Amino acid sequence: MIERRSVKPLAALLPFLRPYRNLVAAAVAFLLLAATASLSLPSAVGQMIDHGFSAANAAFVDRYFLALLMIAVLLAIGTAARFYFVTRIGELVMADLRRSVYDHLLTQDLSFFETTRSGELVSRLAADTELIQTVIGSSASVALRSIVMLAGALIMLVITSPKLSLLIVIGIPLVIAPILLFGRRVEKLSRESQDRIADSSAIAGETFSAMHTVQANVAEARESQRFGDAVRRTLATAKRRIRMRATLTAVAILLVFGAVVMVLWIGAKAVLAGTLSGGELGQFVLYAVIAAGSVGAVSEVWGDVQRASGAMGRLAELLALRSLIADPTAPQEKAGLRERITFDDVVFHYPSRPDRAALDHIDLEIRRGETIALVGPSGAGKSTVFQLLLRFFDPQGGAVRIDGMDVRQMRVADLRDLFALVPQDPVIFGTTAFANIAYGRPSASRQEVLTAARAAEALEFLESLPNGIDTYLGERGVRLSGGQQQRIVIARALLRDASILLLDEATSALDAQSERAVQQALERLMLGRTTLVIAHRLATVRKADRIIVFDGGKILASGKHEELLAQGGLYAELARLQFA
Repeated sequence: MIERRSVKPLAALLPFLRPYRNLVAAAVAFLLLAATASLSLPSAVGQMIDHGFSAANAAFVDRYFLALLMIAVLLAIGTAARFYFVTRIGELVMADLRRSVYDHLLTQDLSFFETTRSGELVSRLAADTELIQTVIGSSASVALRSIVMLAGALIMLVITSPKLSLLIVIGIPLVIAPILLFGRRVEKLSRESQDRIADSSAIAGETFSAMHTVQANVAEARESQRFGDAVRRTLATAKRRIRMRATLTAVAILLVFGAVVMVLWIGAKAVLAGTLSGGELGQFVLYAVIAAGSVGAVSEVWGDVQRASGAMGRLAELLALRSLIADPTAPQEKAGLRERITFDDVVFHYPSRPDRAALDHIDLEIRRGETIALVGPSGAGKSTVFQLLLRFFDPQGGAVRIDGMDVRQMRVADLRDLFALVPQDPVIFGTTAFANIAYGRPSASRQEVLTAARAAEALEFLESLPNGIDTYLGERGVRLSGGQQQRIVIARALLRDASILLLDEATSALDAQSERAVQQALERLMLGRTTLVIAHRLATVRKADRIIVFDGGKILASGKHEELLAQGGLYAELARLQFA
């Protein structure tokens, strides 16, 4: 568990900073240049006060003002260059961090996505990385510059007046302690504020992805209320954080400048006593102001640093995740299906439902070129067969084999290249029809994509769109009907040209006219392929070579349509209900 009050999680940024070490070195160099120029100003002013204000020293005044101008030039160059390099580093590191987290999430197994809200992941990618970018591109630079300035100012204070410096050193713990106390409370509220933002983002993402259901149930007001409640909780937390942050700023300024006034009063007494010159007192005051300003700046950005630390902690948690589905250390090659797929005594429980077996000691053989239909009531285990074939999950017992090879001995990508999936709910991406069809094979030529669309009975309606096959289909394909979406997915599977075809209720939600067009496309797709079909509508599987009847995670019967009708049992009952 990450310690909330620690900034240690920010150490996880070091691997992302390492490729830009030259930029970091340049930023540090210019930071030191600007700090040195700033620390030179009080000394020059002190010399001016003590030696420069007389007619005899007119040339001295000219030299000192010229020196001050040169210091200002160096300060301007150092500050501008530091800003450029630090901001550039922030942008580069955040781009790499976002890409790294996103790429890592893509490798996680489905059990992770079963238990994690997508809205929360999007919030971490957006809000958390934005916080970290603010720190790297701004706050960290301010904090580092302030620390360097504070160290330099303290050294110069000691050189200028050891006695007054001793008072400063004694007073620093009295000033810092309350600031740290308030800072910890600010950090705690900052972490809570980020969590509330993630909650509201998750609610918004869930609602936007289900707008048909929301509007069909006239639930807009309820969803608005739910999101409003989350926003109000976020706002309440933010108000507490803002109040604490404002209090921290006020306390820091009061304590720091109160201490400066006290030291200035003692210094003025020393000037009157003749133990300190006016120039030394002015120099000392300026260094004290620099030190005080540096402490104030650090206290002001410390809250940002702690918030970024919490954000980096959450991202580090994501980067530390390890998928349960991984490539073997010595994978075996598999180019295609030559003989058979077998399920050998397979036992499987979903991680979210460990008390119930989705598949219970299943033995099944599917020969190359066969069309196998899987039927049975909802929850019988049919879709789980597909999940294990694609290795979205691994069985807890037994093995899934292709030509005798356990699928766990293959590279995950090599295994999934053997399959083309047509799901029950077609997935259309927010891009063009062309890109959607070519999604499973991006290297396909335009002619190949058009051929696949024609074979899937999709080319006619695609050509009627404003830009033909290059028309943007909208998020989730909102510009297409259900049947049109399904034919886009079938075209995608045709273009993929895989050895094994998985059809999961591909026509269940279609009207009769759309179903006929989709069924014709599916028949073309199934030619010459090993096909597994999940279907509730038995009329679509009468021609299958074999029908496997599932119930309660077990296989109850196997055979052709007429054989199963003659046997009676569950299949005959399902057929009676549908064909009555």
